[in-house]
Amino acid sequence: MDFESLLSQISACGAEKTAEEWLKRIEKEYGIVPLIFERMGERPEILISHLLYKSAVIETSALEPKFIELISLAVGAALKCNHCVEYHMQSAKKKGATKQEILEVILIAGMLANSSVLADAYRIINGASEQCPACDLNGSCIPETE
Repeated sequence: MDFESLLSQISACGAEKTAEEWLKRIEKEYGIVPLIFERMGERPEILISHLLYKSAVIETSALEPKFIELISLAVGAALKCNHCVEYHMQSAKKKGATKQEILEVILIAGMLANSSVLADAYRIINGASEQCPACDLNGSCIPETE
């Protein structure tokens, strides 16, 4: 369905009915409705706006749906969002992802999340001076080695 037709349908049905229908469709397709969608559904305009944005990004993507779900799974894992991981893992499976592909993206996400922790910490340590604001708060600082 094109964007203009979708907007016409929303206008004709109203926000509440549209939100209800879209939540039913999500549950039918994925088996669950993510909690964030349930809460957004309490304010239909928010849910509709969010899903329109999400749909526009995905539907205009040059990536295959399976890869979009694998990326979403990796991001959810890196952000430590259990619900995101579960939802996108199930969605990736339905779109043809193998167990090996799922494990690979989780491994890559973990590697990058770990690198992010190390990079931030090392930057702080490398930039530590005698007057470190964090050290002033807790009275301890990692001494610089020579």
